[in-house]
Amino acid sequence: MREALAIQGAAEAGKEEIGGAVDRAPWLSRLVVTAFRNYADAELRLERGIVVLTGANGAGKTNLLEAVSLLAPGRGLRRAKLLEFARHGDTRPWAIASWLETAEGRRALGTGLDPESAGERRLVRLDGRTEKSQAMLGELLDVVWLTPQMDGLWREGAGERRRFLDRLVFGFDRAHAGRVAGYDNALRQRARLLAEGPADPAWLAALEAEMAERAVAIAAARRELVSALGAATTAGVGPFPQVGLSLAGEPELWLGEMSALAAEERLAAEWRRLRGDDAVTGGSRLGPHRSDLVARHLAKGQPAALASTGEQKALLLSVVLAHARLVAARKGQGPVLLLDEVAAHLDAARRLGLFGELAALGLQVWLTGTEPEIFAPLAAQRLAVRDGVVTAG
Repeated sequence: MREALAIQGAAEAGKEEIGGAVDRAPWLSRLVVTAFRNYADAELRLERGIVVLTGANGAGKTNLLEAVSLLAPGRGLRRAKLLEFARHGDTRPWAIASWLETAEGRRALGTGLDPESAGERRLVRLDGRTEKSQAMLGELLDVVWLTPQMDGLWREGAGERRRFLDRLVFGFDRAHAGRVAGYDNALRQRARLLAEGPADPAWLAALEAEMAERAVAIAAARRELVSALGAATTAGVGPFPQVGLSLAGEPELWLGEMSALAAEERLAAEWRRLRGDDAVTGGSRLGPHRSDLVARHLAKGQPAALASTGEQKALLLSVVLAHARLVAARKGQGPVLLLDEVAAHLDAARRLGLFGELAALGLQVWLTGTEPEIFAPLAAQRLAVRDGVVTAG
């Protein structure tokens, strides 16, 4: 009882700070999956707030989180290939459908495999219409996730941290997903032109100018987010450690020294100079695709990568919680959070602190775990998952 009252007190205090964002935050009221992973057909009727999925390992809890993650731009929380989502032995194309409740009303949002594309194309549908690209998903829904595979985020390569950072940026800048996709596509196109042999210099120059414009916009959005989030994580979130955040990368550094236009011109000039090297290596060693998110455990004065495994997870949770609060306070609506197996590996104090912060956010949060008792202090919708079947828990 004392634990539940402590969580309720934290929730009320947090709601006062966030204001009216709770009522405007988008949330899923219905999720339907067909021929997806280990699900033949499943329909979930959902409530606003916290959703707890419990069940044995391999029951399909993470698969449901993955389905939700595919309602946002990108390849989902596992970054799987399209054919990997298909249910084994099921000849139907996999599909995900949902009702998204927004401040402007209900939207029907869905995605799935295009049966006419031989597994190479993903369809996106909004209110019954097929959309041209995934970019529109980011205009409606922001999804942030933590999975056990991300426990080593601070130790692993910069690529995973960039993707994590960009997912956080989406909450502040809805156009960011489109810029990143456009930049990556142009980068691949430039690499192909350089590899194929002598290319029209004017064509390359035009492509590099387009890349530079997108690159600087990407770097600027990242800088803005890290600046705002850095202040929030330095202040700390509940019982989670204070985190110092910064960016490492030439475009981000240049924006601190010159105008955006000057940074674009410098970047285009550098790419022009590096064409010979890039033709050999493929890609380029310069650009926002090489930048990195740097984190420090402030209380210990050390890089996050040197912290213990438990501390690294706590640092990651601190960033995600601070981001959710910041977006809710500034934008009036926060992300949907997918937290896979995060509570079981926290000590009792941090677990209660996490529950209090989540209750305070008032956002739709999906939590998974094998032991229902862990979530006893939480006011939540409880669902039990067993072998691809979901029931009230």
